[in-house]
Amino acid sequence: MDAVRLILTSRRALAGGADTAEMMAEVWQAQALAQAIGSRLAVSGPPELRGEALGLTELAGRGCGVLDPPELDPGDLRAAQLTRLDDTRETLLCLGGLLGEVGMALVGMASAAADETTYWQCMEAIDAADESRDRVLEMLRKLAAREELLPEDVQDSPSGV
Repeated sequence: MDAVRLILTSRRALAGGADTAEMMAEVWQAQALAQAIGSRLAVSGPPELRGEALGLTELAGRGCGVLDPPELDPGDLRAAQLTRLDDTRETLLCLGGLLGEVGMALVGMASAAADETTYWQCMEAIDAADESRDRVLEMLRKLAAREELLPEDVQDSPSGV
């Protein structure tokens, strides 16, 4: 499935989360998806994005690692459904939005946390989401700089590659 479609599904699920457990599962899903997208870009994305994409993979992995993994059926793991990145720029724009929403959801959960463990998990995950979003924004900046230098026929291709 295309990355943008999976990101939009994650955004809807995060917005519809009812309780802390459900929200934490959606935050974990979003971080896992960011990790998968970063990995895909690190391997086959534009060369100038590969270093930042590798960093995104590591940071999003840290975001998953600080949270208790949700009990999901393998078919429900959105990151495992990622099959393609049709448009790198659009994917990164949507992913940046998702990571921003993840951060806001985590702030709300940290503020309402009933125990210290949940509070500190949220704080660590906020940090990882914020740093992941910074990597996404840097990749968008590099794509914009690349597009200024490339001929129009390359810019018009769907992935910008």
